[in-house]
Amino acid sequence: MTPKNLGARTHPKVREAYDLVKRGHMDRREFVRVAALLGLSASAAYALAGLPSPAWAHSHLPFPRDDPNAKAGGILRVGMEVQKAYDPAKFNWSEMGNQTRHVIEYLAMTGPDNVTRPMLAVGWEASDDLKVWTFKIRQGVMWHNGEELVADHIVWNVQRWLDPALGAGGIVGLSTFAAMREDTGKRDDKGNPVMAAIDGVIEAVDRYTVRFNLKKPVLSVPEDCYNYPTAIVHPTFKAPFSDNPIGTGAFTMTELKVGERCLLKRVEKTTDGKAFKYWGGKVYLDEIHYFNFDDDGQLTALAAGDVDAIYEFGIDQMELAKSLPGQIVAAKTAQTLACRMQVDRKPFDDIRVRRAIVMSCDNTAIKALVYPDGGSVGENHLVGDMHPEYFKLPPLKRDVAGAKKLLGEAGYSDGLELTIDVGNTNGPWQQTVCEMMRDQLKEAGIKLDINVIPASEFWEIWDKTAFGAVAWTHRPLGTMVLSLAYRTGLPWNETHFASPEFDAALDDAEATLDVAQRRAKMEKVEKILQDNALMVQAIFRPVYTMTTEKVHGYPAHPAQYHQFNKVWMS
Repeated sequence: MTPKNLGARTHPKVREAYDLVKRGHMDRREFVRVAALLGLSASAAYALAGLPSPAWAHSHLPFPRDDPNAKAGGILRVGMEVQKAYDPAKFNWSEMGNQTRHVIEYLAMTGPDNVTRPMLAVGWEASDDLKVWTFKIRQGVMWHNGEELVADHIVWNVQRWLDPALGAGGIVGLSTFAAMREDTGKRDDKGNPVMAAIDGVIEAVDRYTVRFNLKKPVLSVPEDCYNYPTAIVHPTFKAPFSDNPIGTGAFTMTELKVGERCLLKRVEKTTDGKAFKYWGGKVYLDEIHYFNFDDDGQLTALAAGDVDAIYEFGIDQMELAKSLPGQIVAAKTAQTLACRMQVDRKPFDDIRVRRAIVMSCDNTAIKALVYPDGGSVGENHLVGDMHPEYFKLPPLKRDVAGAKKLLGEAGYSDGLELTIDVGNTNGPWQQTVCEMMRDQLKEAGIKLDINVIPASEFWEIWDKTAFGAVAWTHRPLGTMVLSLAYRTGLPWNETHFASPEFDAALDDAEATLDVAQRRAKMEKVEKILQDNALMVQAIFRPVYTMTTEKVHGYPAHPAQYHQFNKVWMS
């Protein structure tokens, strides 16, 4: 395929991206991702890039093609921490999204190949300036109560997400939804501006068409619509979701006991007794059962035959995994741990203290001990070499003498005692990172106490603790996580960092299609974060999961999102 074969309606930035590939300014896989975001079909994008496409790229559905050997029926038992499912818009952990992902669904779906495809939408178009995005809703999608999904339902969800009273921090921090809000002139109890939806920012053009009208260009709109809190719920939704789980997915939630189990069962009848037809083609499993095992116990549960698949296991369990019959599934990810400080809490309100902490630590040494094989060294700004826009800054250097000098200037010549909270929310490796930091900080005169909190309790205080070891999951773009985590005044800005210069630099990078130019602009973004010493972020970790031999089609997703539509049991 060549640009001459592209239709007249093809977005001009697809042609621009193709030219960038030809000039060596854009990787071919990045071209596929961008072209798919801008409305080109996955199969056409792969062909234009000259890359072999996965078989399922040719389908009008976002799921893999049917395996001709697949057998219908069976229960898939998965070991994973079972969490609450109160309000999907306020989910803050991937496990929550996994428990509901087969019940409630998304406008788009980003696959393991980092390409985003239509899901509840059948396609989309963007204006030339990337400010207006028009989604065509898939016709014939049935809610579990027998109603058809229509554009008004999408509008209701987006308006709900943007309501400041809801506090949907995991959504409004995303670039798409941040570009739908404006300052009301009011202040909350912390003095932050109250942001609300701009009039006319979301509209139902007709029964099956929705339009987003953004105040600034955003390239990642479809990707933002697959972030785990952006699942589409029915307009009759009332929390807790687990009490009345109406969705469009192939399954419904029949039981949820936090810390014990979450049971999903295929929907055969609507709530009014009519036959339910799932829009997404064949689904093989009868039921999906999640059983509560912490990260350290999941592989043991698999070995004991208690489950058929697990959410993850740690690098320290690799030899055990290799000794078991089954399939080890690995994925390179941007999952990381940010040992971050709140800049408005003493003693972290003094940048000299923060810089002393960062200068005392050796990220390379931490990574080498915790994840000697796989993963990447973090650089204290959350953007990694797996992100297309990553700019490589000069290597960080440990400087204990410089750290001591800064501590003295800050009034801590006799030393400083700190406590870091850690919840081991995806494994004891997080505590190991803190222990290595403790040993390194000691040389600079900083005594670090480690407060280990049960994961369930840490989830309640992750954004409140002054010094906390907080896990951030994979996102396909570094700019996505930076928008969530560090923009001024946003709910998930756990460091309370506020910098108009950073916000403007991130805006500039997000609006740039040319990857080489965007990468160059990210130098400033990353440098601002490094210079402000918000965190010690030593590791981007690989993710390992495993299934028994009777599980087929189990997907390896870098964000650990479960999408089991084509999984089957032998």
